[in-house]
Amino acid sequence: MAGGANAVNMYLDSDIDDVMARTRSRPIPSGRITPRAVIAFGVAIATAATYFLAHFVNLLTAALALAGFYFYVFVYTRWLKRSTPQNIVIGGAAGAFPPLVGWAAVTGRVELASIYLFLIIFYWTPPHFWALALNKQGDYGKAGVPMAPLIWGERETIDQMLWYSVLLVAITLLPACFGVLGLAYLVAAIVLGALLLRGVWRVRAARERGAWVKPSWWVYKYSLLYLALLFVAMVVDRHL
Repeated sequence: MAGGANAVNMYLDSDIDDVMARTRSRPIPSGRITPRAVIAFGVAIATAATYFLAHFVNLLTAALALAGFYFYVFVYTRWLKRSTPQNIVIGGAAGAFPPLVGWAAVTGRVELASIYLFLIIFYWTPPHFWALALNKQGDYGKAGVPMAPLIWGERETIDQMLWYSVLLVAITLLPACFGVLGLAYLVAAIVLGALLLRGVWRVRAARERGAWVKPSWWVYKYSLLYLALLFVAMVVDRHL
């Protein structure tokens, strides 16, 4: 389902992908695949995913996965991305659907623990993506995409990254506080969160000196590792 959403997104964004250096090598702007083939492929595998999840797992799982697909394609890509600097904040909900899908696949329900996982990814998205947007302002400006640094400015964007990071770290502690996960996870969440906060604070401090490029790249790369290690810590904690 995620692959289908990604393919349809590339079809809808092919005009701006051709403008931006970081997306120019994608299949459509590079000429490797025709737009018609991409949209057909995306719709086909999303349809197949819906059938397989409904038939072999359960209807709730299929419905949640399909909701994530539609939210990403129509709410984020078609509406929010080109209309508001809040695009990746609200649109980030689409990327947070997979834990709900996975939880429903195993339990047949959406429970409080799965909501924690949803919120973790939701609040992780802004500092992660804005760290990239700070360094790709030229690309987004040429494409006419109203990313936060272009509309709010660098200072406000970095301040927002810090606040979202604080909220994110607080939310990562909730599963341990309410007994969903244990001590091993709690320790990992604190250490990983402290490193993230330190990185974002370094971006903020460097902004005052006009030297935020390198630390913001660090935050972007570390945020990918951060989320992966946080979920690994959940798995390890459950086994312990």
